[in-house]
Amino acid sequence: MKTITADELQQRVEAGEELNIIDVREADEVAAGMIPGAKHIPLGEVADRIEELDAGKEYHMVCRAGRRSEMACGILESNNIDTINVEGGMTAWNGETIA
Repeated sequence: MKTITADELQQRVEAGEELNIIDVREADEVAAGMIPGAKHIPLGEVADRIEELDAGKEYHMVCRAGRRSEMACGILESNNIDTINVEGGMTAWNGETIA
């Protein structure tokens, strides 16, 4: 499984790169703030919402600390979708967030 640090992802976001970011936290957690441009798909819904994702793209998966996003990566990778797990998740994110 590929990984990226929250700082590396932040640099890419701030540089204006077009990234596919999926936040797998629960609704109450994302209400406190998400990475700008991220799509919210709670971990429990990932398997049922795979059709929303493009198998030709790569997705950065984020949660609170990195464990749930790691699980989401496993689900998506088993369905031939390329993923990158954001190590440390939102607890390590120092960039801008949106409500």
